[in-house]
Amino acid sequence: MSYKIIRLPAVKELTGLSRSTIYLRISKKEFPSSISLGGRAVGWIEEDVNQWLTQRIEASRGVK
Repeated sequence: MSYKIIRLPAVKELTGLSRSTIYLRISKKEFPSSISLGGRAVGWIEEDVNQWLTQRIEASRGVK
């Protein structure tokens, strides 16, 4: 299976959320966790972020 890893600027662009909001939601288990890329680098699996976005859209529109 192939994964596309995206870094924080791309996550911010996709979601419209700020860095602090992303990390706050991660701490509350309301956003996909980042994965370690080694050293101090982290990224997110693009599909996880897209699924989160889909869930938010459906929740806001009352779709189940």
